Amino acid sequence: MSFEGVHTPLVTPFKADGEIDHDLLGKHAANLAGRVSGLGVGGTTGEYYALSFDERVKTFDTVAQAAGGKTYLTAGINATTTAEVLRLGHEAKRAGLDALLIAAPYYVQPTQEELLTHLKKVDDALDMPIMLYNFPARTGTAIGDEVLEALLERPNFQAMKESTGDIAHLHHLATHLPERFVLSCGMDDQALEFFAWGVKSWVAGASNFLPEAHVDLLNACLKGDFTQGRKLMTQLLPVLELLERSGKFIQYVRYGCELAGTRVGQARAPLGGLDEAERTVFAKIIQPLIRNAN
Repeated sequence: MSFEGVHTPLVTPFKADGEIDHDLLGKHAANLAGRVSGLGVGGTTGEYYALSFDERVKTFDTVAQAAGGKTYLTAGINATTTAEVLRLGHEAKRAGLDALLIAAPYYVQPTQEELLTHLKKVDDALDMPIMLYNFPARTGTAIGDEVLEALLERPNFQAMKESTGDIAHLHHLATHLPERFVLSCGMDDQALEFFAWGVKSWVAGASNFLPEAHVDLLNACLKGDFTQGRKLMTQLLPVLELLERSGKFIQYVRYGCELAGTRVGQARAPLGGLDEAERTVFAKIIQPLIRNAN
């Protein structure tokens, strides 16, 4: 098990009263285990920023109990301070998760030197495989070349989810990173471009409800069959474009889960839901894909 393949950043199911539905989270994780290469808990798709520390820890335990040993489990431990990241990391390690996902602390906007010091402290304290998460549009801070170069000297830094959306930056990374380092697609509507550059990993929110479609696309490209890859991407692209470009990524993932038979509830405020027109359009797009999967 490793960072390669399709990894699903799990949605966090909520009950009608807004509390986490841990039974459903466990069932959802168990249902996806074996269908994808790995699961992530505590990522953006799971609305980690909207959960308390105790809630985040309990989701680690729930997913570890439901899917531990069945697939590769990565814990998102991002927070605004190094101390909080370390607290979450120790809990993830205790729970038995396999690896960590770490972005730059959001809102804080550390300098590159401060970011490097932060990431080294996490590595020193936790000693677990790490996937970096480069998403400056969300965090306010990019993981720059000098930081990445310094981290590559440490064996625990094994992968990076690249979510800048900048194709030129993808080209730069794909042609400069060492072979042992796993570059992962983090901009879903550009997946085919990532795979054309040899990327073997995809952290994909929509795989919460269309896991096989994502696996089939990645596998076709890994085999060098880009004719089939373009065909499969053409089918998925309307879904992925809505997720990435609508400003309602999490709401669409939640509704996708519902259409696929798993009602995971509404996102936590301040996020709202989809209006009737948005629901109708999205249902029309993904229902053929769900039927084909079944």
